[in-house]
Amino acid sequence: MEIWQDLAIIAWTELLLDNYERLIGRSLLPRIGTGKEQSKMLFYAPFVLVSHGTQTNPIFNYGNRGALDLWGLTWPELLTTPSRATVEGEEIAQERQKMLDLVKKQGYINDYHGVRITKNGQLFRIEKAIVWNIIDRDGIYCGQAATFADWIFL
Repeated sequence: MEIWQDLAIIAWTELLLDNYERLIGRSLLPRIGTGKEQSKMLFYAPFVLVSHGTQTNPIFNYGNRGALDLWGLTWPELLTTPSRATVEGEEIAQERQKMLDLVKKQGYINDYHGVRITKNGQLFRIEKAIVWNIIDRDGIYCGQAATFADWIFL
C-alpha cells in the first residue's frame, strides 16, 4: 500500500486542505474526487508540503513526494525527524521559531523565506512559503504545515 492510501494519511490530508482553504481563502489543489483521490493528488503535487505535530520538539508527521525528495528522506525517516532538524545554526533556528510562533498566533503567513538543510547537508533557501496552523474539527490545535514551490540550492 502506498503512503497516500493509508486512512490516517487520508484524514490528515483532508485537515491540511481544509485548514489551508479556510485560512488562505483558496484551495491548495482542486477539491474533486474522494478523500483518497485528494490524498494521492497532494502526495504527488508539483510543490513541497510538510507538516509537524504539537510535541515540545515537533516531529514531522507528513511530507509529500516533493518534500521527501528535497530533504532526501524516506517516509520512516521523515516520521522520526524533528522539524527543527531541517535548520542549521542557532540564528536560523531562532528565526524559524519566531516565524512558527507568529503563525500560531495569527493562523498563517504567506511570504516566508528561510534556509534549510537536507539530510546530506546541502543548504537550500525556501522562497514564498505559506505556513499555516492545523485545527481539527473539534477546534483543537494539531500542528502546522508549510508549502512552497520555489527553492534554490546554496
